[in-house]
Amino acid sequence: MNGSFAQRLRLPLIDLETPKRVLNIEGKPLGKIWHAVELPVRLDTHENLQRFYVCNTGSFETVLGFDWLQRHNPDIDWEKLNISFPSTYCQTSCCIELLQSAMEEPYENPSVPLANQIPMEYHEFLTVFGEEEFKQLPPHREYDIPIDLEEGKTPPFGPIYSMTPAESEALKEMIDEGLATGKIRHSKSPAGAPVMFVKKSDGSLWLVVDYRKLNDITIKNRYPLPRQDDLIAKLQGAKLFTKLDLRWGYNNVRVREGDEWKTAFRTKFGHFEYLVMPFGLTNAPAAFQHFMNDFVTGWSTVGYLELKQCSWLVLQ
Repeated sequence: MNGSFAQRLRLPLIDLETPKRVLNIEGKPLGKIWHAVELPVRLDTHENLQRFYVCNTGSFETVLGFDWLQRHNPDIDWEKLNISFPSTYCQTSCCIELLQSAMEEPYENPSVPLANQIPMEYHEFLTVFGEEEFKQLPPHREYDIPIDLEEGKTPPFGPIYSMTPAESEALKEMIDEGLATGKIRHSKSPAGAPVMFVKKSDGSLWLVVDYRKLNDITIKNRYPLPRQDDLIAKLQGAKLFTKLDLRWGYNNVRVREGDEWKTAFRTKFGHFEYLVMPFGLTNAPAAFQHFMNDFVTGWSTVGYLELKQCSWLVLQ
C-alpha cells in the first residue's frame, strides 16, 4: 500500500520486527519495508482482513500480491469482467452473506426477555449473555497481562490529536462507559499515549490508542499464535460448529496490578488508564492466545484469535 494512501485513511502503522526487502519486476532492490497496515478488503460479497506492507507503489494505491491470489484463488471471467471466489476457503471464511447470517446477534432487542432470545440448551449459562455480566470488572488471574519494560526505559507521552465533532462525541461516550464499568479509571501517570479514530467497514468509529512508543520499549512475549492455514486444514470434514464471540475479548483479561499506569492515554476530556487489557499492546495477542488455549484445553477445538472481532471457533 502506498504510504500516502495509508496516511489519508488514518490507518495505524504496525512496526515490523524485521524489515522486508523490496524488489522490482526486474529483481532490482527498491529499499526496505518497515511498516504494515491491516484493513478489510471487499470485492462484491467477498471480504477478508488483509495485511498490506507500506511502500512506494507508484501510481497504485494498493496492490494485491501473489500470496493473496494463491490463498483466495479467484475465478476471473475476462469476457464478462466478473470475478468469483468458489474455493472452499473463501466459501467458509470470506463470504459476507454467510458470515453475517452466522454471526448475526440474536439478542439485540432489550425489550424482549433474555430467556426468550437464547436457545433453551444455553439457559444454564444465561447470565453470560446478559449486559450485567459484561459490565462487571473481571478478577485478577494468572493470565493478567504484564507490561515489562526494557531496563532504564520509561513510557513516553504523546500529543492530543484534533477530532471532528462526531469523533469527540464518540470519545466522550466511550470514556463514560469505560468509567461506569470500571474498565478504565482516572490517571496521574507520567505516561500518556495519544488517541485517534479510524472508520470500520460499516462506517462506525473505532478508537485507537497509539501504543507504538510503549511497544517499542516493552519486552516481547513470544507465545506462539497458531497458523491460520493449519487451523483451516483441521476443519476438513467437520459438520457441526459452534462460534463463541467474546464481547470485547481483550477486556476479559486484567492488566497486571501495578502496571496500569503504563497504559495511560491522553484526551481532551482528561487522563485515563486501563484496568483491563486494551487493544494495541504488543503482547496482547500472545497473552489472549495463552488465556484461551488454557481455557479450551481438553476440548476437541480449533482456537483461533481473530483480531478484528476476538472470535473463537469451536469444532465438534
